[in-house]
Amino acid sequence: MTTQLLLGQTLSFDGDPFIAPWEDVTKHDSAGGVLIKDGVISAVGTGADLRARHPDAMVVDYGDHLISAGFVDAHMHYPQTGIIASWGKQLIDWLNTYTFPEEARFGDRVYADDVATRTLDLALANGTTTLTSFCTIHPESVDAFFDAAAIRNMAVVAGKTCMDRNAPDNLRDTAARAYDESKALLEHWHGRGRASYAITPRFSPTSTPDQLAALGALWAEHPDVLMQTHLSEQTAELSWVAELFPDARDYLETYETFGLLGENGVFGHAIHLTTRERDRLAEAGAAIVHCPTSNMFIGSGLCPVSALKQQTIAVGLATDTGGGSSFSMLRTMAAAYEVGQLSGTALHPAQLMWLATEGSAGALKKSGHIGHLAAGAAADICVIDLQSTPAIAQRAIRANGFWDALFPTIMMGDDRAIADVYVAGVRV
Repeated sequence: MTTQLLLGQTLSFDGDPFIAPWEDVTKHDSAGGVLIKDGVISAVGTGADLRARHPDAMVVDYGDHLISAGFVDAHMHYPQTGIIASWGKQLIDWLNTYTFPEEARFGDRVYADDVATRTLDLALANGTTTLTSFCTIHPESVDAFFDAAAIRNMAVVAGKTCMDRNAPDNLRDTAARAYDESKALLEHWHGRGRASYAITPRFSPTSTPDQLAALGALWAEHPDVLMQTHLSEQTAELSWVAELFPDARDYLETYETFGLLGENGVFGHAIHLTTRERDRLAEAGAAIVHCPTSNMFIGSGLCPVSALKQQTIAVGLATDTGGGSSFSMLRTMAAAYEVGQLSGTALHPAQLMWLATEGSAGALKKSGHIGHLAAGAAADICVIDLQSTPAIAQRAIRANGFWDALFPTIMMGDDRAIADVYVAGVRV
């Protein structure tokens, strides 16, 4: 493969800007370069220096555009692509009115292929190079997603969504089927190319104790894979969980009891946590994924990201399509900033960019492999135009420094700001 040298502004991280001062762990180079060889980042440094040391590299000069690690969307539902931005429901009504009827269609492999293709192309158009998706109960939906990702050589995470109660008959499996089909899919897909499998109970209310126990047993057999689910998204959901699991001290214990809490656990939302739940998540090394556009769109609440980070809980960022109202991680960063403001803590642009790249990669236990602009990482790269629209440009030209120039794109940017995308070193 040809050695490539991308020139432009570069932004990388060598630490967590929520834990250390952001100035100490970020590196911005206004005339930087990224050297790519065989699908991997070979070096990041000053553009002129890299150009002098690698005269035979094919050079792509992006001028003042920003070269970043590709965005990592750590929680979404590709089967909900077609129902994104549906009006006026909160969580339980959303599922019954929009989600379940749409998910019932994914036993049709042709339909699943079409939506998977559309979802991944929309993600790439928005600079997102990794998606972590819930599929449906249908194994065909999982195969469709992984096949579409393999065609694009994308690093993705996904799993069969398991439900055996409180869902329509055509979307229920059983404890045995959940175990058997998840195991077969895991053994077929996990580690194949850039695919990673995640054991996926939708959430406690749609799984019986028997099914949760079966999935806990499967995870114990394959502790290297992720387990993804939902936790404490809405207050009405918490009341429902308490009714269904009267012996549990809290929502998290409905997973913990059945072996579904551990360092490879990834919990979407986690807005309304008790002190015990926060302590146990931190102790277990599990991750939380912040889904701000979804939380605001369906009225869930405000996730206290800064407080969670201060407790050393890993936090990623996600669109939560289609409860989330945008495919764009830029728009998702903007929503995270707004949630932070409402929660009393304004997130710095460095923290927002870190969440969308390094933070999400860490939540998925893929630090250093994706979401990382440094030697040895996959060359999954997003090139961002910091003056992509007239409204952004007129603000950016008044900027006092790099962060002031970047912030308008975070707050007002969309797919028009994405100048180029590379997946494993290949421009897409």
